Amino acid sequence: MGQRSSAPSSSTPTSTYHVFTSFHGLDTRTAFTAHLWTALELRRIRVYRDDENLPRGEVIQTKLMKAIESSRIAVVVFSRNFATSEWWLDELVKIMECKSQLGQKVLPVFYNVIHPRCENKLEILRKDS
Repeated sequence: MGQRSSAPSSSTPTSTYHVFTSFHGLDTRTAFTAHLWTALELRRIRVYRDDENLPRGEVIQTKLMKAIESSRIAVVVFSRNFATSEWWLDELVKIMECKSQLGQKVLPVFYNVIHPRCENKLEILRKDS
């Protein structure tokens, strides 16, 4: 898909990126996430973009964790298969640590899934109609 918008200049948790996107690639990479990246980058917002050809392993895992730490905002895209990826769940844990320890903002996006709080209300609406 693409390269990172910019490379981190240091290993300190300064805001190298405005936004880190966490998502399940098969569900959203070529649709929602690609459009989100384009829209943000057109507005000169620095986005950490993982390359779909990144090899799995310790080095990449370390780079991703540093990218999360060095982002002001994490956009977490919850999709149908997000919980099937241990990789994605590790990212989510790191994002939540950065939220509590560094004050990072987290924006959840529910893509083609229903938020659990809405489930009961939708069921009531279905019964009433």
